[in-house]
Amino acid sequence: MGNYEIMLTLLLIVVVGYVAGKIGYMGGQFDTRLSSIVVNITCPALILSSTMNGELPDRALILPLLGISAVTYVLLTAAAYLAAPLVARRKEDEGVVAFAMIFGNVGFIGYPIVASMFGPEAVFYAAVLNVVNTFAVFTVGTALLDRENAPASKRSKGRLWMKRLYSVPMVAAYLAMLIVALGIDNVPKIVSQPLTMVGNITVPAALMIVGSAMSQLPPRMMLGNTTVYLTALFRLAILPVGLFFLFGAVGFDSYVVNINTVVIAMPVATYGTILCLKYGHDTTLITEVTLITTLLSVITIPLMALLF
Repeated sequence: MGNYEIMLTLLLIVVVGYVAGKIGYMGGQFDTRLSSIVVNITCPALILSSTMNGELPDRALILPLLGISAVTYVLLTAAAYLAAPLVARRKEDEGVVAFAMIFGNVGFIGYPIVASMFGPEAVFYAAVLNVVNTFAVFTVGTALLDRENAPASKRSKGRLWMKRLYSVPMVAAYLAMLIVALGIDNVPKIVSQPLTMVGNITVPAALMIVGSAMSQLPPRMMLGNTTVYLTALFRLAILPVGLFFLFGAVGFDSYVVNINTVVIAMPVATYGTILCLKYGHDTTLITEVTLITTLLSVITIPLMALLF
């Protein structure tokens, strides 16, 4: 399946969620509960199953992948911290804009795109990169979107950070890193197959949640605004292209740089909508920017491939 077919398939799943929201099958408390299921059950299963395909990656690339991913999210966070106040129209939108700039849809869209560009063996490398992304989403990303706990005392904030570090998705990420580090390639099918099946729920469920959230927006709002399009420009073009040339210039392995670039050139992570729902944040802006970046990525991702 080519890049365009993959992107269009995922967009159609969003449309299914949109229709389900419009006719009352989704929305409200259902979306909130489904979001919790995705975050705490299906996503951890997806993270773990990505390391259980029976084929271990080239060990020589694991540390460079983890290293470039860690540096990537430090640089993305710094760039978003500087750019979000300039792009966001309102102060309360800065966290959403920063989240959208930092986090792409790695697990949902990134894996099939990486497979179509570099072959199925490259999915494992994307999964290694996604370990750092997962860590960042449920620490930095949660902090950006958790408005209710933002004013907490220093002591309370410390407890919240510890809680995030030991959340279910983070425990799954730690286990995935352990599996890779120990070279475990013989996980019994009685374990790997159920995890894979449950993990496979993540993609359609998350995309349908985005579609359902879109169904609550007036059509005019789905056209986007200046904030949405500037955020999309950073997410899909400025940041991935800038990091591609930066990492190439400092001597990272070209194969590692190429996969990392594709991973960070994805549309906005659907976890943004899920976490906004989970923490009572208005989903309007994150839904708009998720929709627009997903639509535009049908064009930008194939163009990104011209760099390699």
